[in-house]
Amino acid sequence: MQNQLKNEIRAIISGKSQVRHGAAIQAASRHLGHGKAASPKSQISKQVRKQETEDLERFVSKNNLWLTDLDLSKYVSEGAEQRVYLKGSDRVIKLNDAIYYSSWQDYFYNLLLHNFFFPDTAYELLGFTKETDSLFAVVQQEFVSITEPTDLNQIKSFLGSNGFFNTRNNDYFSPDLGIILEDLHDENVLTRNGVLYFIDTVFYLTEEFWK
Repeated sequence: MQNQLKNEIRAIISGKSQVRHGAAIQAASRHLGHGKAASPKSQISKQVRKQETEDLERFVSKNNLWLTDLDLSKYVSEGAEQRVYLKGSDRVIKLNDAIYYSSWQDYFYNLLLHNFFFPDTAYELLGFTKETDSLFAVVQQEFVSITEPTDLNQIKSFLGSNGFFNTRNNDYFSPDLGIILEDLHDENVLTRNGVLYFIDTVFYLTEEFWK
């Protein structure tokens, strides 16, 4: 069963299978190449990261993915990795520079994994923008209104029943899949009418995933 699930995820990562809002993400990831382990330990040099970013920018230009008319007037919040803006009454726009990841491809893997596991809050890649020479991916996501505080034990129980076990604090790991899932505190997992909504996730594929 786990091998079947792993193969299904691999097909999505490689672009052979579809996932909600996955086409644009898969195209960008495919341009950079696929089949590489993506984990916090697989760091790449600043020079390689710079070359990857330049390659991605050429892809963005070729495919007309630069966004020049973004409405960023309705600021919501920001963290180390992204800024969030309200779009209408039911969507948010997020600008992310992939700082949590050693490469842009790792970031695209994260988006695809999120959309596979949590399709109700799937990311839609709208395009890219630049600010002071820094490249940002621009994604759109459903706005989730909360009705009650999130119980961290409920997150642990839900993920445990799906094969992700708590390793420390708010971090999890699936030994069967070889997938790390981190940073699931109560601001990244919201609760509406008793249902958990995972709005910000940090996925990594380990070398075990590719075996």
